[in-house]
Amino acid sequence: MSHGTGLVRTTCSSGGGSGGGAAGPRAGAGAGASEGLVDPVYPRTYGALLKVAQMVSLLIAFICVRSSLWLSQSAYRYFEVVTICNLIMILVFYLVHLFRLYRVLTCISWPLSELLHYLIGTLLLLIASIVAASKSYSQSELVAASIFGFLATFLCLASVWLSYKISCVTQSTDAAV
Repeated sequence: MSHGTGLVRTTCSSGGGSGGGAAGPRAGAGAGASEGLVDPVYPRTYGALLKVAQMVSLLIAFICVRSSLWLSQSAYRYFEVVTICNLIMILVFYLVHLFRLYRVLTCISWPLSELLHYLIGTLLLLIASIVAASKSYSQSELVAASIFGFLATFLCLASVWLSYKISCVTQSTDAAV
């Protein structure tokens, strides 16, 4: 009986790093120790830079809403929830790629989960930004929050495109081989 039959190859959706090679059954013991805990290449990739820009714009939007006086409680509570949830999920995906957790947690399809997160999160963020812009009543903090919400929406759309492009290209080339 061969012990190498349980090997599952995973790919990174927007990491842009070198995570696509096949590994042997002892790759977790030998290769993981020599490569280190943190991926030194990932923070310089387009996917990582997009995630950092998204996190910064979402954090600024959240701070702008928290520091202003609200005229519409429900609209800005929704905006707060959407921005902070997106911020946390983007941080989780950033840490998954930075610490190469996609290699350890192979039971999760990381490209698909990231794509679904960005599709749903972008739609909710767009709705929240439109509602926040319509209820801002020319208060500068709320206008700034909605502008940063729209900026984060645009950056999330870029990540959707990047995740979808890489996921489909990876799957189609794997299917052709």
